[in-house]
Amino acid sequence: MKWTLSNQLTIGRVIIIPVFLLAFYLPGSSGYWASAILFTLAAITDWFDGYLARSRGEETPFGRFLDPVADKLLVAAALVLLVSSGQAPAVLAVIIIGREIAIGALREWLAQRATVVHVSRIAKWKTAIQMIAIATLLLHINVMGISMHEIGLVLLWVAAGLTLWSGYEYVRDAWPELMDQSAE
Repeated sequence: MKWTLSNQLTIGRVIIIPVFLLAFYLPGSSGYWASAILFTLAAITDWFDGYLARSRGEETPFGRFLDPVADKLLVAAALVLLVSSGQAPAVLAVIIIGREIAIGALREWLAQRATVVHVSRIAKWKTAIQMIAIATLLLHINVMGISMHEIGLVLLWVAAGLTLWSGYEYVRDAWPELMDQSAE
């Protein structure tokens, strides 16, 4: 494994997950703030490590593997916490986590067939809105009289819609490979 800065950031995102989980359970608003800040920092590293890897020519097989795993672990952990505490509807977590598992498996299967399905613009928007929604739901307080919880719920519904849309795009783009009987 090449120990690039972008790979270090990705590993840092994985390491921050247990700290984020503990912060969520701090009493009162300190738990809201700490978990929202840690999640936001981790989400920023998601964008930043990809940017660094591409701009510095440091893309590695390890980074291509671990980056999406780190993202999915972070998002799944946050959604499970939010659902278990009653701050988010379970149906949205099932949509988002289910799509991540299904599309991850599809991408892995396509990679074995030497077929690449690139991340769409909708999938990038989905990720951005999902990260903002989760951070806002984690904050779970009013800021200047505005309910972060309500904003987070609306954004999470939007993210779930984009999740389904981008999942459809992946399946649509992979459909010829899925139906190719000559490769069985």
